[in-house]
Amino acid sequence: MHTYSYKQIAMIAWPILVSTLMEQLIGMTDAAFLGRVGPIELGASALGGIFYVTVFMVGLGFSIGAQILMARRNGQGDYAAIGHTFYHSLALLTVLASLVFVLTRWLAPGILESIISSHAVFEAANSYLQWRIFGLLFAFVNALFRSFYVATTHTRTLTLNSIALVLSNMLFNYALIFGHFGMPELGIAGAAIGSTLAEVVSLIFFVAYTGRHVDLHQYALDKLPRISLPQMRRLLSLGSPVMLQNVLSLSTWFLFFLSVEHLGERQLAATNIIRNISSFTFMAVIALSSTATTLVSNLMGADEHEAVWPMLRRVIGLGYLILTPILVLIGLFPDAVMHLFTADHSLVEIGRQALYVLLSSYLFTIPTQILLHAVSGTGNTRTALLFESISLTIYCVYVGVAIFGCRVSLPWCWFSEYVYHIFTFILCLTYLSSDRWRNKRI
Repeated sequence: MHTYSYKQIAMIAWPILVSTLMEQLIGMTDAAFLGRVGPIELGASALGGIFYVTVFMVGLGFSIGAQILMARRNGQGDYAAIGHTFYHSLALLTVLASLVFVLTRWLAPGILESIISSHAVFEAANSYLQWRIFGLLFAFVNALFRSFYVATTHTRTLTLNSIALVLSNMLFNYALIFGHFGMPELGIAGAAIGSTLAEVVSLIFFVAYTGRHVDLHQYALDKLPRISLPQMRRLLSLGSPVMLQNVLSLSTWFLFFLSVEHLGERQLAATNIIRNISSFTFMAVIALSSTATTLVSNLMGADEHEAVWPMLRRVIGLGYLILTPILVLIGLFPDAVMHLFTADHSLVEIGRQALYVLLSSYLFTIPTQILLHAVSGTGNTRTALLFESISLTIYCVYVGVAIFGCRVSLPWCWFSEYVYHIFTFILCLTYLSSDRWRNKRI
């Protein structure tokens, strides 16, 4: 039985972790800069940003489905099929990106205006989103390149790409938000334009790096394949549940922010600060979860089913090892961390206790996310969607009752993280402890 050691897992996961955390700096950079502009812009960037990420989940979910299929072929040693999967995915993602772009530009203003109670927040959020949505045309393809490198376990490339992405985003934001280097002072719109330009830089890097450093012939990337309808159907069958799962997850996250917005603009601004802190730590979990997805699919491709659980236990252990010191450090110095995103002391006072709730919830967040992604890695993406749907329904009921029924304080709003992860953990653990996933063929 092949068993991935802690060192082997870390060598695959670490570049994903670094790149994911660095990419998260895009949203954190927006928040840090806009926190100096004003609380309305800070809160609006959260709503606009979450709306953008929600529609981006369409492309990301499909690319994860492609990643699962490419990883399975990598485990089987069928490298040419990886290139065929890549190009078929590229065709589908191009169509999806164009469709989502048009629909979002058309529908988003009406949706935002109908669900945001503050007109000032709506105007700022809409301004942000109308520019940020152009990034989808490049971000979908970037997600596919990322899936290729994760599936083939050549993850170091992601770190280099993320450095280019983050540095360009910081430069563009600094210039366009505040009007430096001869650029116009655009405020929140400048943050959106800067992030979109950073996506363009990221795509240029991926194309150039792949052409120079990847064996294009080995992976059949040196020629376009004929369109295969069975391949398209296979990709859609794998990717569609992940797309829907991600959209549902981010939609409920968006609804959470909308619910908090009804408690007040300052509660929303404080929640955005907590979101950015949680995004920093949560992306570390997602990086490890992505590693678990790929390794599960690779092991199943190599018919090493017995090695799956030992690998998952090691990935979970690494999650606790990496995140526990970070979570403790944030808990010891919450005010200093929150002041990275705002100079307003009252916002720190509002958000401090809620931050403690978030930090403690990682006891369940780490194993839950890794096991949920492992379910997808087996190829049973419909099962993962079912589990997500059940848990999110319970999550939404809690948020609705807590905020609109009981008008609870911000810490009790964030207790919803416990509700979601405990139920998801039980479902995934029960499923993976059975034998129903072992014979899945894709």
